[in-house]
Amino acid sequence: MESLLDPLVARIRAAAGHGTPLRIRGGGSKDFYGERLEGELLETAPLAGITSYEPTELVVTALAGTPLAQLEAALAERGQCLPFEPPHFGGGATVGGMVAAGLSGPARASAGAVRDYVLGLTMVNGRGEVLTFGGQVMKNVAGYDVSRLLAGSLGTLGLIVEASLKVLPVPPGEATLRFELGQDEALRRLNTWGGQPLPLNASCWVEDDGVGTLYLRLRGAVAAVEAACRSLGGERQDNAQVRGDWQLCRDQRLPWFEARRDRDLWRLSLPQTAPVLDLPEPPLVEWHGGLRWVGAAPGQDEPLRRAAAAAGGHATLFRPAAGRTEPARGRLAPLSSPLQQIHRELKRQFDPAGIFNRGRLYPDL
Repeated sequence: MESLLDPLVARIRAAAGHGTPLRIRGGGSKDFYGERLEGELLETAPLAGITSYEPTELVVTALAGTPLAQLEAALAERGQCLPFEPPHFGGGATVGGMVAAGLSGPARASAGAVRDYVLGLTMVNGRGEVLTFGGQVMKNVAGYDVSRLLAGSLGTLGLIVEASLKVLPVPPGEATLRFELGQDEALRRLNTWGGQPLPLNASCWVEDDGVGTLYLRLRGAVAAVEAACRSLGGERQDNAQVRGDWQLCRDQRLPWFEARRDRDLWRLSLPQTAPVLDLPEPPLVEWHGGLRWVGAAPGQDEPLRRAAAAAGGHATLFRPAAGRTEPARGRLAPLSSPLQQIHRELKRQFDPAGIFNRGRLYPDL
């Protein structure tokens, strides 16, 4: 790996010496996400390949530029998976981009987030130093867990070179149930089911032409899934057919998302127990009520942030409307003063010259 890293390290050191901003890019599938893109491209494509895979240990290690689809295919051959279902948003998604973005798919509320599966990580900081944190087992962290700190940092702290990830076997049992319910009743049932010993894995509520529909995915032991199907009722869907729909949900290509390409797409992260909110339109609801997507005309920032905050959560302008001419600023939820100070200090320690993905996470960082 040293031969692959040498030119990247040399470029980073030169950029730090001249104060030249660098824009880290994997496959570009998440270029829409974050505040802004700035700097000379620093491509991770040369850093590709699965360097270690121990199926019996449930651990895989891959270089940052490895296509996410390639990693998932290798895991599928051994009956294993990334349980948090990272979105692809196109064919170019990479392992490094997956960790840097920190985004998870439909199963996140039940299976956990990206950071929960990052065991170890190698990175290059803003001084051009190659650093390794964590390892390939769960109980190896002494002090601050820097590996998971990089998840969701959007490349602002350094170049991710390699990541070791915990994987899990594909559950033997799976079923998706369909219920025709309004949003309020869907949330009530999801909250009730969440307190019961059920193999809940993912949920999606959506309204079409005034009719609300809840899709509930169950995963686990076959006996547990079958028992849950009998007790919950609903209309059982064909697994082969609905599997593609869950992937469309993961990548925001369901008809609901496609119909809102000309609007700002807002992501409201809330407590699962939050009630129905007063929003510009009925949202698409995931994560058993904890994630609500809303399409809105530009200029709805403050009302949406107030609604989310009143419910105990926060709102993010996830994807600006297609063709929007004016820049979207302040897309991520504002930080409190103490958190902002922590972010600044972390940035100063990892990237003292401020060269990595300048302004990508927050406009002034």
